[in-house]
Amino acid sequence: MLRSFQAVFGVAAMAFLLLPLVSILPLAFTSSIFLNYPIPSVSLRWFEMLAEADVWRMSIVNSLIIGLSATLLSVVIGTMAALGLHGARLPFPDLLRTIFLLPMVVPAVVLGVGLQISLVRLGLANSYLGVILAHTVLCVPFVIVSVSTALQGIDPRIGRAAASLGASPVTVFRRVTLPLALPGMVTGAVFSFATSLDEVVLTLFVAGPNQRTLARQMFSSIRENISPVVAAAAALLIVGTLLLAGLSVLLNRKKRKIGTAGAPE
Repeated sequence: MLRSFQAVFGVAAMAFLLLPLVSILPLAFTSSIFLNYPIPSVSLRWFEMLAEADVWRMSIVNSLIIGLSATLLSVVIGTMAALGLHGARLPFPDLLRTIFLLPMVVPAVVLGVGLQISLVRLGLANSYLGVILAHTVLCVPFVIVSVSTALQGIDPRIGRAAASLGASPVTVFRRVTLPLALPGMVTGAVFSFATSLDEVVLTLFVAGPNQRTLARQMFSSIRENISPVVAAAAALLIVGTLLLAGLSVLLNRKKRKIGTAGAPE
């Protein structure tokens, strides 16, 4: 009885979470100019508009440039921060960890206003570098969380064993710590890229007309005119996010297999 209730509750929860995503996908393939059901026929005209219209094509390219750059920066900064929090004997480590994670809990509007003021003073307002830095601030906490989790799973005896065999601290870090932390870094990179693709509020505050991302273009289009091209753009984001989530699951599964194989019997 309890298992049946758990199964029903699980299916209901999944339906509640997935219904908004499932309902928008078919509208991306409609031949109509309206977002309504039932769709008259299947068409790829709105995906063709995404590829041909300059404003949509530029927004997709901007999203890829800004997303990849912010992901690279956040992985470097987040990994260094996670290593520092893990290995060093710092005063008030929990307080420092909370400060690093603040961008995840601070309201995006507050963060956007602060970033706008800071970037204007630095002369980076309405620039690609400014938008990349703003997205990096939001993405770094995801890398810190994932890399810290990976570092906590590393047996410290492995590093001590390598050092006892003559490996220098740099060699231990390069040949032992970094490979074992790599799945956490990749997972953090996946979440960072997905977060950057979906970010609208910070982009509205710090980006100019030339840095218009796909999410911002969707937001602007909805305010002016609700068109199925927005559903096509949403379908691209959903498929891209699902692919990234699948990659993360595969990496975590591979990490668990390696850990199981390396565990002492």
